[in-house]
Amino acid sequence: MTVNAKKLFPEVTNLELLNHQTITKKDLLNFCNILLEEIQETLGTAEPTPQWLKSSEVRKLLKISPGTLQNLRINGTLSYNKIGGIIYYNYTEIQKILNP
Repeated sequence: MTVNAKKLFPEVTNLELLNHQTITKKDLLNFCNILLEEIQETLGTAEPTPQWLKSSEVRKLLKISPGTLQNLRINGTLSYNKIGGIIYYNYTEIQKILNP
Protein backbone atom coordinates (compact mmCIF):
# COMPACT_ATOMS: atom_id res chain seq x y z
CA MET A 1 0.00 0.00 0.00
CA THR A 2 1.45 3.34 -1.00
CA VAL A 3 0.66 6.42 0.99
CA ASN A 4 0.63 9.69 -0.87
CA ALA A 5 3.13 12.08 0.76
CA LYS A 6 1.14 15.08 -0.47
CA LYS A 7 -1.88 13.74 1.39
CA LEU A 8 0.13 13.26 4.59
CA PHE A 9 1.84 16.63 4.52
CA PRO A 10 -0.43 19.00 2.56
CA GLU A 11 1.36 22.08 3.90
CA VAL A 12 4.65 21.04 2.24
CA THR A 13 4.77 21.98 -1.42
CA ASN A 14 8.26 20.69 -2.17
CA LEU A 15 8.40 17.01 -1.18
CA GLU A 16 12.20 17.13 -0.94
CA LEU A 17 11.74 19.30 2.15
CA LEU A 18 10.20 16.30 3.92
CA ASN A 19 13.65 14.81 4.40
CA HIS A 20 14.73 17.86 6.41
CA GLN A 21 11.53 18.48 8.35
CA THR A 22 10.75 17.41 11.91
CA ILE A 23 7.71 15.20 12.22
CA THR A 24 5.18 16.68 14.61
CA LYS A 25 2.35 15.20 16.61
CA LYS A 26 -0.07 16.68 14.09
CA ASP A 27 1.73 14.84 11.28
CA LEU A 28 1.50 11.54 13.17
CA LEU A 29 -2.21 12.04 13.89
CA ASN A 30 -2.79 12.86 10.23
CA PHE A 31 -0.91 9.70 9.24
CA CYS A 32 -2.94 7.59 11.71
CA ASN A 33 -6.23 8.93 10.33
CA ILE A 34 -5.22 8.20 6.75
CA LEU A 35 -3.99 4.73 7.68
CA LEU A 36 -7.22 4.01 9.55
CA GLU A 37 -9.29 5.13 6.56
CA GLU A 38 -7.33 2.85 4.23
CA ILE A 39 -7.70 -0.12 6.59
CA GLN A 40 -11.46 0.47 6.83
CA GLU A 41 -11.72 0.69 3.03
CA THR A 42 -9.76 -2.54 2.66
CA LEU A 43 -11.76 -4.47 5.25
CA GLY A 44 -15.06 -2.85 4.46
CA THR A 45 -17.09 -0.78 6.87
CA ALA A 46 -19.45 -3.56 7.91
CA GLU A 47 -19.36 -4.35 11.58
CA PRO A 48 -18.80 -7.98 12.49
CA THR A 49 -21.91 -9.88 13.46
CA PRO A 50 -21.80 -11.52 16.88
CA GLN A 51 -22.06 -15.30 16.99
CA TRP A 52 -24.83 -15.27 19.59
CA LEU A 53 -27.87 -12.99 19.45
CA LYS A 54 -30.45 -12.12 22.08
CA SER A 55 -34.19 -12.47 21.46
CA SER A 56 -34.69 -8.78 20.66
CA GLU A 57 -31.92 -8.89 18.05
CA VAL A 58 -33.39 -12.01 16.45
CA ARG A 59 -36.86 -10.45 16.35
CA LYS A 60 -35.47 -7.37 14.60
CA LEU A 61 -33.46 -9.48 12.16
CA LEU A 62 -36.39 -11.77 11.26
CA LYS A 63 -39.02 -9.01 11.67
CA ILE A 64 -41.22 -11.18 13.87
CA SER A 65 -43.15 -10.76 17.10
CA PRO A 66 -42.14 -12.20 20.47
CA GLY A 67 -44.92 -14.80 20.13
CA THR A 68 -43.67 -15.96 16.74
CA LEU A 69 -40.16 -16.29 18.12
CA GLN A 70 -41.53 -18.35 20.99
CA ASN A 71 -43.36 -20.61 18.51
CA LEU A 72 -40.10 -21.10 16.55
CA ARG A 73 -38.43 -22.19 19.80
CA ILE A 74 -41.27 -24.50 20.85
CA ASN A 75 -41.60 -26.33 17.53
CA GLY A 76 -37.82 -26.73 17.22
CA THR A 77 -37.35 -24.58 14.13
CA LEU A 78 -34.88 -22.38 15.95
CA SER A 79 -32.53 -23.84 18.53
CA TYR A 80 -31.35 -21.73 21.45
CA ASN A 81 -29.33 -21.74 24.65
CA LYS A 82 -30.58 -20.27 27.89
CA ILE A 83 -27.96 -18.81 30.21
CA GLY A 84 -28.99 -17.10 33.41
CA GLY A 85 -32.52 -16.47 32.20
CA ILE A 86 -31.38 -14.92 28.89
CA ILE A 87 -32.05 -16.81 25.67
CA TYR A 88 -29.31 -16.77 23.03
CA TYR A 89 -29.58 -17.86 19.39
CA ASN A 90 -26.76 -18.94 17.10
CA TYR A 91 -26.38 -16.49 14.21
CA THR A 92 -25.35 -19.19 11.70
CA GLU A 93 -28.56 -21.13 12.37
CA ILE A 94 -30.61 -18.00 11.78
CA GLN A 95 -28.76 -17.51 8.49
CA LYS A 96 -29.72 -21.09 7.51
CA ILE A 97 -33.38 -20.25 8.11
CA LEU A 98 -33.11 -17.06 6.04
CA ASN A 99 -31.16 -18.72 3.20
CA PRO A 100 -32.37 -22.34 2.88
